[in-house]
Amino acid sequence: MRFMVIVKADNNSEAGVMPSTELLTAMGKFNEEMVKAGVMVAGEGLHPSSNGARIKYSGKDRTVTTGPFAATRELVAGFWLIQVKSKEEAIQWASRCPDPLGPGETAQIEIRQVFEMSDFPAELQEAAGNEPALRAQLEQGWPKAPRA
Repeated sequence: MRFMVIVKADNNSEAGVMPSTELLTAMGKFNEEMVKAGVMVAGEGLHPSSNGARIKYSGKDRTVTTGPFAATRELVAGFWLIQVKSKEEAIQWASRCPDPLGPGETAQIEIRQVFEMSDFPAELQEAAGNEPALRAQLEQGWPKAPRA
């Protein structure tokens, strides 16, 4: 089972305040533990929403709004994608995480299970068409997009 472990933003992360050396060191050790255990698939910190954009869909119309966005606690500061045997194991790993926002801040982590193709009924699996082949290519590191 795959889970996305989502670190919620706070005022500091939204202001672009970089984490302390101590926090980065602790996170590095935590990431290393997850990699050694074969749990971590990916993990990244995100720039503040002021560097982002949202696209609103209304039929065929698209409206782009650039950040920053209000409701800081609803924003994401970073994430991990982990592969574990159960939601309980995902909770155990997330509970071992160093305080992601550092001392003096109230951090919140949300854990959400990722849909697997097997979660969908057969007719929806057929509608997904090429999805399994695309995933296989991604797992092989098939070709990386050029960087600008």
